[in-house]
Amino acid sequence: MARVRSPAERAAGRLIAAVQKEWHAQLGEPGAEVSEAAMENASALLGAVKDNSLHAVLRGQSVAEFIGILWVRKHPGVLPAIRAFEAAALEGHA
Repeated sequence: MARVRSPAERAAGRLIAAVQKEWHAQLGEPGAEVSEAAMENASALLGAVKDNSLHAVLRGQSVAEFIGILWVRKHPGVLPAIRAFEAAALEGHA
């Protein structure tokens, strides 16, 4: 039987997709490694939600800070996904 994903896991998946879209657009360009790091950080958030360690992983940072605040500022298209993830993750831990 397929595992049912929580709202926070679904929001993390959408966040990963949003970051991945930006990462793919930059492949082969200078600075693409920063987008790759943002992608890895977004993926780490999904793992943290799955094993209930989000607060420990974030260590007091916002999601934008964890992903990379300068990267997020250069890629504001990911902000709706960040906000949705934060809302879903907080709802699950309220």
